[in-house]
Amino acid sequence: MGHKVHPYGFRLGVSRTWNAKWYADRDYTALLTEDMTIRRLMTRRLANASVSMVEIERGINHVTVTVHTAKPGIVIGKGGANVEALRQQIGRLTTRKVKLEIKEIRQPELDAVLVATNIAQQLTRRIAFRKAIKQAIQRTMKAGAKGVKIQVSGRLGGSEMARREWDKEGRIPLGTLRADISYGQVHAHTTYGRIGVKVWVYRGDIMPERQAPHEQVAAAGGA
Repeated sequence: MGHKVHPYGFRLGVSRTWNAKWYADRDYTALLTEDMTIRRLMTRRLANASVSMVEIERGINHVTVTVHTAKPGIVIGKGGANVEALRQQIGRLTTRKVKLEIKEIRQPELDAVLVATNIAQQLTRRIAFRKAIKQAIQRTMKAGAKGVKIQVSGRLGGSEMARREWDKEGRIPLGTLRADISYGQVHAHTTYGRIGVKVWVYRGDIMPERQAPHEQVAAAGGA
């Protein structure tokens, strides 16, 4: 019991890739600190823009920051003003040339981080946690998910004793590597303490690309 693996770390290199793509030898700690500072800036500046993930890719003298958001209009701003201001702020944190890309999330109901953020906002507004969970599950399943599980833990409803409650619908095959699992963990800051919200969304399987028969023969011949 208790040996739980992060769904993303478990699938790295199989059905998922890294959120930070770069390699460093001597400057590793400096670049890692820079990454964390950039992510903190994004979280603070784009708190209301429904940002799910920030990807950072580094070249020799450039940094590409990709923001995945359900509200690209808020991130871009009027005439691209917000994007330019954000690019300049990131530029102050690094000595490299900064490139900022915005990617729209077409179905926010299938993104676990956005679902968890929505529930956390409702809990902050003192909406009953069971109602928030039920509605989120219904919306996610309606959007085409094959399974969803939502767990909240803390002083639920303002009770003295912290506890954990969860609900699920459909399948959540966490042990299957090809399963496309979206996972999100968000904290709701309420007047009676912090409540943790975890969401798992099963969006179907990512099948590995199959080789054509003649490619398989060529590969076998080469071996």
